[in-house]
Amino acid sequence: MQNTGRLSRRQLLGAAGFIGLAGLTGCGSGGDGGDGKDLSKKQNGAMKEYRAGQRFKATKALSFSLLHNNNPVYPYRGDWLFWKEVTRRTGVTLKAVDVPLADYEKKRSVLIGAGDAPFLIPKTYHPSEVAFVSSGAVLPVSDYVHLMPNYRDKAKKWKLGPELDSIRQSDGKYYLLPGLHEKAKAGYSLSYRTDVLDRLGLTLPTTWDEVHTVLEALKAESPDTYPWTDRWSTNTPFPCGALFNYLGGSYGVKAGWSYDNISYDTDAGAFVFTAGQDAYRAMVEFLRGLVAEKLLDPESFTQTDDQAVQKLLSGTSHVISANPQELVQNYRYNLEKQVEGARIEMTPVPLGPAGPVVLGGARLENGVMISTKALKSDTFVAMMQFVDWLWYSDEGQKLCKWGVQGTTYTESGATYTLEPGISLMGSDPDAPKDLQKDYGFFNGVFTYGGSWALVSSSFGPDEKAFQGAMAQREQLPIDPAHPLRSAEQEQATLWDTPLKDHTIQNTLKFVLGKRPMSEWDAFLAESKAKNMDRLVDLHNTAHDRFRKENG
Repeated sequence: MQNTGRLSRRQLLGAAGFIGLAGLTGCGSGGDGGDGKDLSKKQNGAMKEYRAGQRFKATKALSFSLLHNNNPVYPYRGDWLFWKEVTRRTGVTLKAVDVPLADYEKKRSVLIGAGDAPFLIPKTYHPSEVAFVSSGAVLPVSDYVHLMPNYRDKAKKWKLGPELDSIRQSDGKYYLLPGLHEKAKAGYSLSYRTDVLDRLGLTLPTTWDEVHTVLEALKAESPDTYPWTDRWSTNTPFPCGALFNYLGGSYGVKAGWSYDNISYDTDAGAFVFTAGQDAYRAMVEFLRGLVAEKLLDPESFTQTDDQAVQKLLSGTSHVISANPQELVQNYRYNLEKQVEGARIEMTPVPLGPAGPVVLGGARLENGVMISTKALKSDTFVAMMQFVDWLWYSDEGQKLCKWGVQGTTYTESGATYTLEPGISLMGSDPDAPKDLQKDYGFFNGVFTYGGSWALVSSSFGPDEKAFQGAMAQREQLPIDPAHPLRSAEQEQATLWDTPLKDHTIQNTLKFVLGKRPMSEWDAFLAESKAKNMDRLVDLHNTAHDRFRKENG
């Protein structure tokens, strides 16, 4: 993610983009897997001619083990149509090792550490894969993308080289096959009771200055209440993580759920401490002002989601953070039942000092690690072709998302319609069947990324308007690659966590008025005492080294 709205970074990233595209085309990978291993004896079941846009079909029946993240919203079932249709189309049977969502990361680590991991390890968020690099437990998958024509085609067509560079390790390789998006997909913004705004002659704000003005008007009408109360503060390291996330983007800095101690400063040509940036302080001062003027409920940073939503539904507050699903299925649905004439809308993220931009790096999503054991199999090439088809081909992505045409959905042009009697995330509360629960499609283990047409095909009217507006904004370049060596990574972890905790705690203290802004320099001095400079120097050293070694 990005820390600055300055666009001069484009020139700096030109070379980085070259690195990424070189890796995509197999340059420097030795042509046989990059590590000297001969793949000629690992072709069992593989297609001799496999191209982008072509269905993968194994030349013999194959099976591959897969770690499956069991989401309680749609619990695992072995009789899902998903499994059967994958086998019917490809000749591959997936053997799922099922792990509950709550235990997924812990169980994954245990299995990998014991050498018992399945071949395919999806639902892995960068940088989680870094922990398994030094042991050699997972493959440097960038060495094998020459076996994946759909993956390479999308990465090249969508110019994802810089993003892929950002996940490379100190050896210049990356160990995670990420989900690839054509366009950045935004998630959260503010929503407003538009019936209340209309009654007061107010219009939906488009900038943060206008947000402040609207909140003042709402406060004037109801002096004893907070016009804005917020949520997503429990079970998260950064209270009000969604708010800080999208507000930080408006200032061009990483904050909230996107917070990272390290950001790249274009003007300085170096990595810096994120919370030490002027823009980060300006963001904190803006929120502090809202709390001080009693426009933003201070309980936002401690209350549960249910408490925040209840204040909205009771009419105590009129503004709250939202995502498109919560807007429709929670806020609007319940407001319409409880308050006659109530209406609520979600707006594009208000514009701030950084202008009409979104932070970079949002076009990569969680992805798949490959166990090193898989390379020993004589079906390795077929497995990589299968992974390429299922997760990265247009046909595979459509299957994972919508299922089987004529059975679970119909398609007309760019419009997908669920078959009668099938619901998706509450689209038809009375439907007897659910696309996720009963059929296994739209499963987060398999459904992510893709063309904008496919990604947006499931949007309702509200999300189409929101995402359409956000998609017009310019994505800022991502931080240049700065991978740490294993010993450096261990040291960085020891410094990073205490520094991050200190930053989050003090960010909240400043916002809530529990610490005066006159102590900002003292906060930075405390951060230095927690190895801020040493952490920054470590990343700059890694950046310089990577640039010298990789061009």
